[in-house]
Amino acid sequence: MTTECIVLAGGLGTRLRDAVADKPKCMAPVGDQPFLYYLIQYLHQQGVTHVILSLGYLADQVIDWCNNNPQPLRISFATEPEPLGTGGGIVYALDKVERDNIFIVNGDTYFDISLPAFDAFHTSHHSNLSLALKPMTNFDRYGTVTLNDQQQITAFREKQFMEAGLINGGIYLTSASYLKSLALPAKFSFEKEVLEPMAASQQLFGFISDIYFIDIGIPEDYYAFVKAQQP
Repeated sequence: MTTECIVLAGGLGTRLRDAVADKPKCMAPVGDQPFLYYLIQYLHQQGVTHVILSLGYLADQVIDWCNNNPQPLRISFATEPEPLGTGGGIVYALDKVERDNIFIVNGDTYFDISLPAFDAFHTSHHSNLSLALKPMTNFDRYGTVTLNDQQQITAFREKQFMEAGLINGGIYLTSASYLKSLALPAKFSFEKEVLEPMAASQQLFGFISDIYFIDIGIPEDYYAFVKAQQP
């Protein structure tokens, strides 16, 4: 199984600043620990042994916490010299990847999927890039994903109210060699420059998992995650 993971933790967290000031989103406090603690524990439990943190905004806070607290897996750091966008952050972190296949996880999202099952799905579909999808009902915060009968993603739809639909769960599986073959620029949007063109040509596969999901990017959902971790 794939055992390396890039965690995208370099964002500014603008929408969360009313609740969490002067911290990167992944360091938002949840009880006595930052959100990143729960994400690392999840990855460890799923069999990941090496995490590469793609950092930017207030990176020193993340590095200091990782270095000063026992960690269940090995952590490397890739700190952007300037904001590189979601795609640029991934490509910049590839220099720290030691194997070819890699998970990529949003550092402000907790999606409790089975990574071994996702890995098996990716392999069985001979996919270059797969995306974990979460079914949701009565929502307008997220765009939706269209999936065909072959589990190929065919389109990404703009945010609008939906009674039911699939959303991007913020967990990907791909390979360093595939991303490097795309000759991507240093600064770019992963969604616009990689995911959308792949969907248009039906090269992107979607793994559905109807399991616990939360994105702490807004105060309401951040507080919901804090409450969920209370004994």
